[in-house]
Amino acid sequence: MLNAEHRAIIKATVPLLESGGEALTTHFYKMMLSEYPEVRPLFNQAHQASGDQPRALANGVLMYAKHIDRLDALGGLVGQIINKHVALQILPEHYPIVGRCLLRAIEEVLGSEIATPAVIEAWAAAYGQLAEILIGAEEQLYQAKEQAEGGWRGGRAFRLVRREQESAEIVSFYFEPVDGAAVLKAEPGQYIGVQLFIEGREQRRNYSLSSLSDGRQYRISVKREDGGVVSNYLHDHLQVDTTVTLFPPAGDFTLQASDKPLVLISGGVGITPTLAMLEAALQTQRPIRFIHCARNGAVHAFREWVDELAERHPQLQRFYCYDEHDGSRSVDAVGLLSEDLLAEWLPRERDMDVYFLGPKGFMAAIRRSLNHLGVPPTQSHFEFFGPAAALE
Repeated sequence: MLNAEHRAIIKATVPLLESGGEALTTHFYKMMLSEYPEVRPLFNQAHQASGDQPRALANGVLMYAKHIDRLDALGGLVGQIINKHVALQILPEHYPIVGRCLLRAIEEVLGSEIATPAVIEAWAAAYGQLAEILIGAEEQLYQAKEQAEGGWRGGRAFRLVRREQESAEIVSFYFEPVDGAAVLKAEPGQYIGVQLFIEGREQRRNYSLSSLSDGRQYRISVKREDGGVVSNYLHDHLQVDTTVTLFPPAGDFTLQASDKPLVLISGGVGITPTLAMLEAALQTQRPIRFIHCARNGAVHAFREWVDELAERHPQLQRFYCYDEHDGSRSVDAVGLLSEDLLAEWLPRERDMDVYFLGPKGFMAAIRRSLNHLGVPPTQSHFEFFGPAAALE
């Protein structure tokens, strides 16, 4: 039970977490992944190598410590964690492993003079509280997905029925359930968990659903990443009629009902969740601005599809910005998406809903520009591919 003394100790460790949190979480992951191989499939090794996963966890632990008295102040962070856990099938039995390794990391990184028995006791109580919150919320979500029409719990066998080359880097994969039954309709913007076995090792990844869910099949569109174990396997080896295991759709970066003008902004493969949002929004009367940024025309996926929609739907305006332009395809702007350019392409009235996704630096720039241009922060929505981070 987390008591007042525990909370005071947790808050007193905040300065240590601000200065050394990443070293602590890096040690934590190294220890856990070496000693508990059963949890390795739950973590993308590329995110470990880049440091993104330890940084994200360090930020999460810091935010938890800062707001230990008012967890509601964590805002959407808890919902993001819960949904990503559900998409990867994090289960109650995984939490004790994380807890043991986290407490050991605190002891070993901070040392006995700082990590006193009282500090370890406080963090054990704090972790126990957090684990209880997450396990309870995740179980509710597991149950909801199992009981929904077309829903299921755990893994379900799907067959690849079609694959399409969308650009020089992106391939779409269409999956239908082996049992032939209906599938859970995902919300526009959600992602799905994929379980694969590559060279004898289990791998799990989340991929955004790149088309509006129809209750019969799912589509993901995957960019080939340099050194990406799973993306390269999908591109090079996953052929039609192959069976894979999928976990139910999850994610809280979803299109919300509104009659305000809608702006969808994407960079690179960040276009994928905005495609389902665009399909859904076109079923309403709201004005839509679709803005996509790519390195060049060769890697710009789904352009023809969006162009065709714009021709058929007067409510839709689309704008493209390329880093470089070889003249092979028309483009609205060349270079980075500047604040001045964004101001030109946004609706004149700033009371709009904006959803944006792409590389972290891209999203940070978009967020700053939207704030400067007067878009209400509560109407500006974003999501991360991979570990959540701060847009600073």
